[in-house]
Amino acid sequence: MTNIETHGADHPEGTDLDTLAARLHSQGKSAEATRLYRRELSIREKTFGPDHPEVAKILNNLALLLDAQGKYTASEPLYRRALAIRQKALGPDHLLVATSLNNLAEFLRIQGKNTAAEPLYRRALVIYEKQLGPDHPCVAISMNNLALLLNAQGKYALAESFYRRALAIDEKAFGPDHHNLSTDLNNLALLLYSQGNYVESEQIFRRVLAIDEKALGPNHQDVSQSLNNLAGLLDVQGKYAAAESLYRRALAIREKTYGSNHPMVAINMNYLAVTLYSQENYAASEPLCRRALAIAEKALGKTHPTTVAIRKNLNAHHLQGTAAFRFLEERLKKGAHL
Repeated sequence: MTNIETHGADHPEGTDLDTLAARLHSQGKSAEATRLYRRELSIREKTFGPDHPEVAKILNNLALLLDAQGKYTASEPLYRRALAIRQKALGPDHLLVATSLNNLAEFLRIQGKNTAAEPLYRRALVIYEKQLGPDHPCVAISMNNLALLLNAQGKYALAESFYRRALAIDEKAFGPDHHNLSTDLNNLALLLYSQGNYVESEQIFRRVLAIDEKALGPNHQDVSQSLNNLAGLLDVQGKYAAAESLYRRALAIREKTYGSNHPMVAINMNYLAVTLYSQENYAASEPLCRRALAIAEKALGKTHPTTVAIRKNLNAHHLQGTAAFRFLEERLKKGAHL
C-alpha cells in the first residue's frame, strides 16, 4: 500500500492541502497534486522548520508522486531527506523511520540498485518486527518486499522462505480467503513457476483467481491478471485449450476495462495468438498478432520493447518459440510502499 500521509486538525493553514493533493494524485491529476504538495512543503518548512517530522510527511508524499511519474532524479533526494529527518527527530527504531527505509528501498529496487536496497529492506523489517511483533501484517508486507528483491537477485530459496512466512502471517491475520493474501500467493506462485514447480504453482494460481473473483467480481482488471498467470502456466505445460479459454476471458475483461486500443489489450492478444499458433490455428493467430501490433505501435511507439516483441512474433511467425514473452508483462505485484 502507498502511504500518503495526511495531517491532523492542527495544520497551520487550517486547510487540507496534502489531503487534496492526495485526492488529485489518485485521480491522475499529477501536475495539480505536485503543485499543492510543493506549496504544502513550503508552508510546513516555514511553520515547523526544515527538520520537523511534519515536513518529512510531505517530502514522502511528494517523492511518491514524482516516483509514480518516473521523475526518479527528483524523487530520490526527497526520500533520503525524509529518512534523515525522521531518524534525527524520532530515533532510529521509529515506525516512520521504517516507512522511509521501505520506500527508499523500493525506489532503489525498481531502479535495479538491489545491493543498495537490500540493507534498507532488512533494517525496515527489523524495526517492524520489534515495534509491532512478528505476526503483524506490516511485517508480512516488509517480508514480501524483501523477497521480491531476493528473487530478482536469484536467491530463490531465501525469497521463497520470506514469501511463505509473509503468507502465513496474512493467513493468520485475515483468514485463508481474504483478498489481502493475493499478493503473497501470486508472488509465491510465480517463484515456484520459475523453478519448474508447476503443480504447486498451478494450485496457488487457481486459489488467487478464486479469491480475486470472490472479492472483486468476475470482470475486475485484477481478475484478468490472475487469468493470464494461470493461462501462462497451463500454456507452457501444453494445456493449450484450457489456456486459450482463460486468455479469451482475460482479453474480454481488458477490452471492457481499458477499451479496445489499450496496450494491455495488445499484450493479451499476443498471448492468445501464441496459444492459437501452438494449436496450429494459424488462420486465427496471425490476424490477432497483426491487430496487437497495430495497437502497440500506436499506443507505445514502434521501438517499445512490447511492440518489438510482438513484431518479432508476426515477422517470423515462429510464435511457438516465444513462450517467454507471455511473462514479459510485469506480473509480480509491486513491492508495497508502507
